[in-house]
Amino acid sequence: MGRTDIGPPDYKEMMPEVIKKNYGHWKYHEILKPGVMRHVGESGDELFTVRVGSPRLVSVDFIRDICDIADKYCDGHLRFTSRYNIEFLTPNKKNVGPIVAAAKTLGLPVGGTGDAISNIVHTQGWAHCHSAATDSSPIVKALMDELYGYFTSMKLPGKIRVSLACCINMCGAVHCSDLAIVGVHTKIPKVNHEKVAAICEIPTVMASCPTGAIRRHPDKDVKSVVIREDLCMYCGNCYT
Repeated sequence: MGRTDIGPPDYKEMMPEVIKKNYGHWKYHEILKPGVMRHVGESGDELFTVRVGSPRLVSVDFIRDICDIADKYCDGHLRFTSRYNIEFLTPNKKNVGPIVAAAKTLGLPVGGTGDAISNIVHTQGWAHCHSAATDSSPIVKALMDELYGYFTSMKLPGKIRVSLACCINMCGAVHCSDLAIVGVHTKIPKVNHEKVAAICEIPTVMASCPTGAIRRHPDKDVKSVVIREDLCMYCGNCYT
């Protein structure tokens, strides 16, 4: 089939050769030490993964730095997990040590495997979202400073996943975590009737409310809405 620019590329094109060869035929996986995993295929081939923690918001320079590590030791292969971990993939065991050293040089912690805390998932915060009840990055940074030792070791009773959502819309997947931190608005939105009439579609605004707290203004001459305080759940859907 010819290549097109419609839709995403075939994910198998991005895989290391050892994964393509052993896809669906892995014999076992094991954790050698915090942040380092070994995967053995039925063919006898080996693949080593080095997992490091990454911030949610990264710069172009940061991406170039981790790509340099991947180019040098992993034939250009790395991946981001759904919890903001970076995994460097190499078929050569001798590259594991240099990858760990290079990651630590960048200030990246190696760990997050086995009975440990995984990297904290969080929402956009004030950097990108205009409905956030709190910011995310500073809170997550403070939390990970305290929990750092539980990421780089495997001394917890079991795996634990922590996430933070800046509001109760919860795009940070807090419902898929063991421990969730949620920012909550405490005041109902204030309605600027002039702006609502000028820039909002009233039916859309009303439909955005999951609890039906937004109603048409009782005065038919006023093209705006009113909010029932007893029904508002402070989610921020109406102004996002």
